Amino acid sequence: MVFGGYIASNLGHLWLLLSLAGYVVQWFGDSMDGSLARYRKIERPSYGYFIDHSCDGMANLMIVAGIGLSPYVTMNIAMVALAGYLLMSVHTFLAARVMGELRLSYLAMGPTELRLFLILLTIAMMAIEPGGDRIWTIPALDALIGFIGAALICLFIVQTLLVARTLARVDSNADR
Repeated sequence: MVFGGYIASNLGHLWLLLSLAGYVVQWFGDSMDGSLARYRKIERPSYGYFIDHSCDGMANLMIVAGIGLSPYVTMNIAMVALAGYLLMSVHTFLAARVMGELRLSYLAMGPTELRLFLILLTIAMMAIEPGGDRIWTIPALDALIGFIGAALICLFIVQTLLVARTLARVDSNADR
């Protein structure tokens, strides 16, 4: 629904309402599946973890690709944001493996805040003309999404260096 709404927004901005409805459906489904399994006492932790995060990855690809296929953000800028998001996902899963800690929030932003941001971004898209508002010569939404993508890539680098330093200390202490 989200992907389709963004693509259909090439026909008119009211199609973005489909994307907004899709965010609600996706949020509900993503929040409900694990809770329902626990309530029914049919949890499958490894399978559930694998399927949940695999579906999240595909959903995020479709969301960002849809944004890039809309008239509001260019695909190359959308892909920078996707690269930043995926790098942070890689970091999260690697850190969970080597440090035993699954951390989903960075800089006070987690999955809920990300969804709220995307919903607000979609509402903003409805209020502005595609390519209209500009920061210098760059369309405003391209500048915003590009900045977020670059910030995520920088955050990945900083977090990777911090974890690497911690692991180096742990490994050197283990050698003693």
